[in-house]
Amino acid sequence: MTPARRTDGLSARQSPNGTARVSRRHVVLGLPSALLASGCAAPHRGTGRPGDPIVLTLLSHYASGELKEALRGPVDEWNATHDRVKVRTKAVEFTDLLTTFMVRQAAGQGADILHPYCLWNGQLVRAGVLRPAPAEHAEEIRRGYSAAAVGAASVGGRVYGYPTEVQTYALYYNKRLLREAGLDGPPRTWRELEDTAYRTTRRDRYGNTLVQGFGLSTYDDSTTVGQTLALLNAAGGTFVSADGRSTAIDSPAGRAVLGLEHRLVAMGASSPGVNVYRAFPSGQVAMVISAGWWTGSLKTLMGKDYRDVGVAPLPLPETGGARATLCTGFMLGVNTASAHPREAWEFLRWLNAEKTGAKGAVATRMSALQVSVGSLTGRADDMRRLLGAGGGNSGAGDPNLRPFLDALAYAVPEPNVPGAQQAKSLLRKNIEALWTGQRSVEEALRVTRRQVDQEVARSW
Repeated sequence: MTPARRTDGLSARQSPNGTARVSRRHVVLGLPSALLASGCAAPHRGTGRPGDPIVLTLLSHYASGELKEALRGPVDEWNATHDRVKVRTKAVEFTDLLTTFMVRQAAGQGADILHPYCLWNGQLVRAGVLRPAPAEHAEEIRRGYSAAAVGAASVGGRVYGYPTEVQTYALYYNKRLLREAGLDGPPRTWRELEDTAYRTTRRDRYGNTLVQGFGLSTYDDSTTVGQTLALLNAAGGTFVSADGRSTAIDSPAGRAVLGLEHRLVAMGASSPGVNVYRAFPSGQVAMVISAGWWTGSLKTLMGKDYRDVGVAPLPLPETGGARATLCTGFMLGVNTASAHPREAWEFLRWLNAEKTGAKGAVATRMSALQVSVGSLTGRADDMRRLLGAGGGNSGAGDPNLRPFLDALAYAVPEPNVPGAQQAKSLLRKNIEALWTGQRSVEEALRVTRRQVDQEVARSW
């Protein structure tokens, strides 16, 4: 899991709300106190001569807790076994990460190795921050990872880094609530989804909602937009055009998705103001679309009640359609300003591609790291070995992980064109305007198209 931490104590794997708008002054003033270090390293950059090793810096958002400790392990291992090249890690909170990349680059203080949210890759490439992967590394990445993970780590067909955390989206549901409504399984089509949502919704005698049938939530960008884009992909649609210069959501697929969400809210089956990350574990939401990282958190939060949780592939608009869902993720890449790119890429290959026997299963160090904190990578073979060996907080044999692993084969990466972060924020505002009755489906689509087209055109 490569997250910022949610303020309500739950793990957030993607929470980029407002990231691009953090001021330069705020970040510059905050850097001395925000930067944290872990791992063994020499105290200064060296030349690589005997006694004066090269010191590579790695900047990520693994700033505290289990993530900081998880990264410390392989970094300490590298530093203990490599004399000429050392690695020093630095971290800022996720909400400051993109702006920190840009500000440090402008100030000539960019780290050698960067760990961006893949949504930002187009912006970072356009700004000249990310270095394309050398041919041998690009081939290793294409060969070793799922197509969705490779797509997320690529811009314009060129690979820019090794995927780390990869998250696919599926349907979480409460078995007990479905059973009490007379249903014997999760929905497979959108018609069944609506029927299940209406049948599981419960109110008290005063009309107050006790259980939402389907959890739409305005919690953050990733919750609001992620579930919408997952449904859009399942319907065969896309958010941004293939050339990245316009939005494609104003389409029959986009109209069908927003129409579905509008009906769920209008009929009282969804209450977008409710925090689904609290309501679902409490049995107050029957179904919700989210990413695979949530399984580990739910298991911890719910205890024995976790047995009521099921996960299924996203329902399709019609029976027999081709499956698709959303994939988000992070990657590790090399800064164009690094004085030691060859050494940086070699460290990344060691961390992300070299197989070890850790935790009783042959897998890469990054896969072992991610599983140890309840997350996944885009290496499906690693995931099945590690999870089968009982590694990680997720536990072995949890059937709720299988839909996320299976989805690696058909997930669609989040668009990462240069204006992607702002486009995502604009889409969120229009979705929320639809949910709150401020805009109709047609108005939401029309305004989204106008605003996003203007933003992505400007970014080029």
